[in-house]
Amino acid sequence: MGRPAAGRTPGRGGRRPGMTPADRRLARYWRSVRPVATTPSVVRFGLLLLLIAGFGVTLVLVPHPDPTALPQFGDRLGGLAPIAGVLGGALLLVALVPRTFITLAAGAVFGALEGAAYALGAALLAAAIGFTVGRVLGREFVAERVRGRLARLDRWFTRQSVLGVITVRLLPISGFGLVSYGYGTTGARILPFLVGSVIASAPTAFGYAAVGAAVTSPGEVNWLAATPAALGFIASAVLLVRWWRAERRPRTAQM
Repeated sequence: MGRPAAGRTPGRGGRRPGMTPADRRLARYWRSVRPVATTPSVVRFGLLLLLIAGFGVTLVLVPHPDPTALPQFGDRLGGLAPIAGVLGGALLLVALVPRTFITLAAGAVFGALEGAAYALGAALLAAAIGFTVGRVLGREFVAERVRGRLARLDRWFTRQSVLGVITVRLLPISGFGLVSYGYGTTGARILPFLVGSVIASAPTAFGYAAVGAAVTSPGEVNWLAATPAALGFIASAVLLVRWWRAERRPRTAQM
């Protein structure tokens, strides 16, 4: 029979003698935790959480600009103002600034109709950026760990179409940027997400842009520019009813 290796004392089941049951449980715990803590998906998901937390803290601490100075800012930029409006609005949305403020500012700078169009462009770009960041940093972590009801919810996001995205966007659950990050961590497809995000943003874009334009130039606003907002709200209500009926139909069939 071979002799045990030098410096090692054989114990029952390969255990070191003198270890209590509590010591063994603690050793097993650290062996299970150490690989998980250094998994790339965990690191990326931690970066996503730090990014969102950093944006939230910055949003609270940074002073808000004076709305009356926004038209002067647009005049100084000249022909670059539309590009700056779309890019700047998108970056602010990604940084968790409320979309209401972005749309009001766009209306104040560019007027009702142009402001609404630029606000929608910013929303589309911000949705693409937020979704991509969430997908790169958080999808693998979520896919590895969702179980039970969370797994069913993830499959629902994967199956849903443009109508499902519109429904989630219209729910007052969180800000525009957070929804974009969250969608990226699910199995949702990017094209229905982007289309649904723009459609859901259209009603309030026209309405808030008209309000923003009225604040700076009350005598020059054509309030017919806000008509798409009313039509959008009606269309959104119809879509919500249709989605609710479609969701109830499979449940009724199972009974």
